[in-house]
Amino acid sequence: MDRRCFLAGTAATVIVLPLARASATQEAMAEAIRKVVGTTTPTEGRVKLDVPPLVENGNTVPLTITVESPMTAADYVKAIHVFNEKNPQPNVLSARLGPHSGKAIVGTRIKLGDSQRIVAIAETSDGKFWIGGADVIVTLAACLEEST
Repeated sequence: MDRRCFLAGTAATVIVLPLARASATQEAMAEAIRKVVGTTTPTEGRVKLDVPPLVENGNTVPLTITVESPMTAADYVKAIHVFNEKNPQPNVLSARLGPHSGKAIVGTRIKLGDSQRIVAIAETSDGKFWIGGADVIVTLAACLEEST
């Protein structure tokens, strides 16, 4: 292979790859959750998502996750994981906490590619998993910009 063929092939690959659209699905989200919880079924409750039910612009959506926990050395939230079903990646974030965190609250802003369900899972120091979710309607999507 000569240098010109190699460079032409590399340029074609670089141009084609960004045009492929990645998108998560409910199955991809379920698999991402399985990687966190294993075979355990998370229990509903203790996890609250504070996110607007209707957002005009999916580019910056405020999200706060609160988990009911005493946050003591014997009973605390070890991690909070957030997932979605329609963005390019189902994993939104994972935050590690400890008994010295004070409160089990995580706040951030996320992009949403479409109207979808957001799910948060809290992992506690006793090895249990708690789950909560919220549906969000997005009128102007983010994450899925068309290339021109």
